[in-house]
Amino acid sequence: MNLPKTLVACCGVLALSLPAFAGVNVNSPANNADVTSPVKLSASASTCSSKPVTGIGYSIDSSSNTTSYPKQSMTEYIPLSTGPHTLKVKAWSSGSSCVVDVVVNVKSSTSSTDIPSYAQTVSHIEALSGWRTTHDTGGKTGTSSGTTDLVSSPSRSGLSRRFVTKFTDAGDERYSHSFSDDVTAKNFFYDGWIYLTKSASQIGNIELDLNQVMADGRTVLAGVQCDGYSGNWAYTVNTGTSKNPAPHWKSISGTTCNPRKLTQNTWHHIQFSFSRDDSGYVTYKSVWLDGNKSTFNDRVFGAASLGWGDTIQTQFQIDGYGASGTPVVYLDDLRISRW
Repeated sequence: MNLPKTLVACCGVLALSLPAFAGVNVNSPANNADVTSPVKLSASASTCSSKPVTGIGYSIDSSSNTTSYPKQSMTEYIPLSTGPHTLKVKAWSSGSSCVVDVVVNVKSSTSSTDIPSYAQTVSHIEALSGWRTTHDTGGKTGTSSGTTDLVSSPSRSGLSRRFVTKFTDAGDERYSHSFSDDVTAKNFFYDGWIYLTKSASQIGNIELDLNQVMADGRTVLAGVQCDGYSGNWAYTVNTGTSKNPAPHWKSISGTTCNPRKLTQNTWHHIQFSFSRDDSGYVTYKSVWLDGNKSTFNDRVFGAASLGWGDTIQTQFQIDGYGASGTPVVYLDDLRISRW
């Protein structure tokens, strides 16, 4: 189409007069997406108002609190409650700012069928007093010691439990708490959040256990492990007998978990489900990491005659990696359901 020269000139001036906003490029999540918490936010911006970007960040909904970084890109995992939220992703240059809104709908990472309405749930187990700590001699190498306390930061709920482990020669430290004497429940759902710092480079494995004494007095040993040696999830199997137990970790190919590779300084959501029968066999069903589900559906023997009294006990274990170290890990919002 041939336009009059005066019109071409006019439009050229108009185009030059408009501000040049390169803006913010959000790679994840997509706008109006259904997501699970924590939400992966990946964004970048090189220029804003034709000027180099000096910082990037975000705020949530109508909050005036903005998390910012002095760089041009970021990848963060943001814990959000169930329901709709608006992520305001921002970039700054000298004297200018650019903002884009991303609307997400956060759904529960477990389906409604995972935990029935009649299940009994104990919440905030990390906040209970009486946590015990001991060196795990099952590791067969090294030494370890540990301390644990409640801290206000970092925290999701207001108070998280901090675990400080000192080890030599890849020693393992176990932290435990008994919270029920129910011997009849046969189905369990573990749901908690962990936070890792740069000291995660000193962690070989993170072990999350749930042990129950059955009506016949034997203890069912169940648990999953984020295995930094295989890079997979693993779960507990008793390869021996009840009288002569030989607990062993079975690594699951096709799954992914390594504490040294998890994003640091952010909360990670870990869940797993299993059931047991009266013969002491455990059926491991699924494990979730930050909403990503891995299905096992493997039935293994798990009973051991330990002489314990009636109890349901959770254990949180940190296995050292290397000659020595002092890894620090936080646990929050730990809920365990049974039915």
